[in-house]
Amino acid sequence: MIAIPDLKNITTDYWDHQDFRENELQVEVLRLDKIHPEISGNKWFKLKYYLEKARVENKQKLISFGGAYSNHLLALAIAAKENGFPSLGFVRGEESACISHTLSAARKYGMEIRFLSRAMYNEKKNSLIPGELDETGSDAVLIPEGGAGPEGLRGAEEILSFFPSFGYSHICTATGTGTTLAGLANSAASHQKIIGVSVLKGTRDFEPMHISWIKNKRALENVNLIHPDHFGGYAKYTVPLLEFMNRTFISSGIPTDFVYTGKLFYSVVRMASAKIFPPGSRILVLHTGGLQGNLSLAPGLLQF
Repeated sequence: MIAIPDLKNITTDYWDHQDFRENELQVEVLRLDKIHPEISGNKWFKLKYYLEKARVENKQKLISFGGAYSNHLLALAIAAKENGFPSLGFVRGEESACISHTLSAARKYGMEIRFLSRAMYNEKKNSLIPGELDETGSDAVLIPEGGAGPEGLRGAEEILSFFPSFGYSHICTATGTGTTLAGLANSAASHQKIIGVSVLKGTRDFEPMHISWIKNKRALENVNLIHPDHFGGYAKYTVPLLEFMNRTFISSGIPTDFVYTGKLFYSVVRMASAKIFPPGSRILVLHTGGLQGNLSLAPGLLQF
């Protein structure tokens, strides 16, 4: 039996903003961040079937990939520990004298961390051959970066099933690997528009989502990936972004993180101001967790 977070804690919180009122928009936030302090948001949904696979196939270790600020690796470290599995994380980039809070916390929960050069990291990530990755060989479950594989997609497809979601016209999410975006596209109703806000620099069209993940290609007509609101790239931020996050918390009580949800919330407000959403739209914004990432910021930058 796999230990799971408390999904009963999920709420939909009303988000008020002047631009929403002026454009006759109703915006609510799906608080997936409330299910667990670290295995929160979409992370649990993308991990659950990998954990189940490890249990059913009697695997002995969980292995995955990520960067220095990877919420996925931390969530995996905790989920693995809670379910009795050792874990190994391959991290992109050389080890620094002061590692991120995220990786430090992952180590605290028992994850073995191995730093790889970017070239070696990409080679390892793309090979996904157990014998080449770790001495545990076939006794390990290999989880793609961000959970971006069949099991992760299956879990992401279940997100909208935990509450009445049919009444929303638009569903918005931050996008890293694109797994959650694809899961939403596969599970949303035909009238719903799915918007992904890329937190990566240099993406275009439907990148980084793999088109092959979309089960009904007609669903792509309802998918839009927004690219300009990355604030410099993955885990990058600016003072205006942090100021926006502070204002959002003060006015709504909803905390965001600088890697994913801060950029998502900013993009939703920008699109509302630009009248991208038709008047009368009912918009659902996914809070995909990752708040622990803010602990990597200097004290005092955020007011929450």
